[in-house]
Amino acid sequence: MTTRRELLQLVGKTATASMLFGHRRASAAQSETRYTTPRRGRQLLELQQRFVDLRFGMFLHFNMATFQDREWGDPASSPDLFHPTALNTDQWAAAARSANMTWGCLTTRHHDGFCIWPTKTAAASVGKTSGSIDVVRAYVNSFRKAGLRVGLYYSILSLRDDVRHFNVTPAKIQLIKDQLTELFSGYGEVDILITDGWDAPWSRITYEEVPFREIYEHIKNLQPNCLICDLNASQYPAGGLYYSDVKAFEQNAGQKVPEGSDVPALSCVTLTDGWFWKQRDADGHLKAVTTIVDEWLEPLNRRQCNLILNTPPTREGRLSPNVVSRLEEIGKAWRHTGPMAKLSEHVVITTRNLATGKPIHASSYPETVGPDLANDGDFRSSWYLDEAQTSGWLEVDLKKRESFNTVSLVEPVGQWGDYSASRIRNYRFEYWNGENWVRLTGGETPMRTTIHRIPHVSSRKVRLLFDSSQRMPHIAEIGVYDEPG
Repeated sequence: MTTRRELLQLVGKTATASMLFGHRRASAAQSETRYTTPRRGRQLLELQQRFVDLRFGMFLHFNMATFQDREWGDPASSPDLFHPTALNTDQWAAAARSANMTWGCLTTRHHDGFCIWPTKTAAASVGKTSGSIDVVRAYVNSFRKAGLRVGLYYSILSLRDDVRHFNVTPAKIQLIKDQLTELFSGYGEVDILITDGWDAPWSRITYEEVPFREIYEHIKNLQPNCLICDLNASQYPAGGLYYSDVKAFEQNAGQKVPEGSDVPALSCVTLTDGWFWKQRDADGHLKAVTTIVDEWLEPLNRRQCNLILNTPPTREGRLSPNVVSRLEEIGKAWRHTGPMAKLSEHVVITTRNLATGKPIHASSYPETVGPDLANDGDFRSSWYLDEAQTSGWLEVDLKKRESFNTVSLVEPVGQWGDYSASRIRNYRFEYWNGENWVRLTGGETPMRTTIHRIPHVSSRKVRLLFDSSQRMPHIAEIGVYDEPG
């Protein structure tokens, strides 16, 4: 079976310690959506800081695939196949503590669609057929008893429920919301929700089909202090918090945290060769302690990134002896050293880009390169000036008067070997008030991804002007957003 990493590679080729525990195009109807402000909890920056300060966590892939030697379970299987004979979540927590981990995250529903708790929805649930086992309940109880924080993983993609691209219906969106309501109403405080199978190149379920902002608000209204992290790093610039409170990087898929990264982040990687336990793993290859500590954990922590190491339970519901031993070895080689450096505040994008696909014009452009490459929703394409020109502009016609309070500029720094730093010397955003262009915001040399929150304005036209410091600057994407709150 094709693995997740192979799928991603194929797509790429074609286009503290316990004291710290304290796409793109929308329909006309969707364009009229108005959002509310979720119930208020702690400040986002405080929550992000608390999360990265945890430094090191345990990922637990345990679901139907465990019993099939697969990475994705067979959605047509009977839930009765899931039958751990010696479930021991206390052992999971003890092993995490032995490695000096501070939190965990359990796969409550993977891409096959089986719920690992006794859901009251009509969906398939292993908890209904395995002696009323509630693995989520056992997990959260064990980890909290051990002084560990808890996170949950939930796949938006569900093959069994046919939640797929072009097959999403209001009833399926309601199913997702109902299941998330169960998870966030019945299991106590959850620090982070990791979502997957959403706006991914291999699932293609867009943030409009399953509306991101609606789900985001749903979670925040249930638990305002829960962070949302969507595994979408392959689709969006590494320097921006697009559809995530915490930026995710999947090391198994080749996603790396850039040097100098300052966004709150997590990086997930496997201790075994795969995400779910395979029978061969009992005597199989495990990542070396030096690799985990010296090459991953410590360097990532210096980049304000929390490492989450996947240690899959066996079919019995326990961690195998070789995994337990390796975690103990990690704990002897690494100690939690306290809080990380203070995070900077970053704007989180949760709504659609109003500029995507709208008419756009430019001061100039070479043959075959149009300004539409700067608002096509693809951060890998870009518009650039004619050779020898050192200043330019882009102007987007939103086609009607829109209210917005966030603008962004993404430059493809690092995308090619000869584009290692910004080529822009200064820039500014302006809007048309009906008579004149009025400055919104601006600055000198931008970051790779620059997102500005501004006072609300209403206009039909927005433009970006800039001067370059080197030859031929590129603009990968400009953004115009109406963010709630």
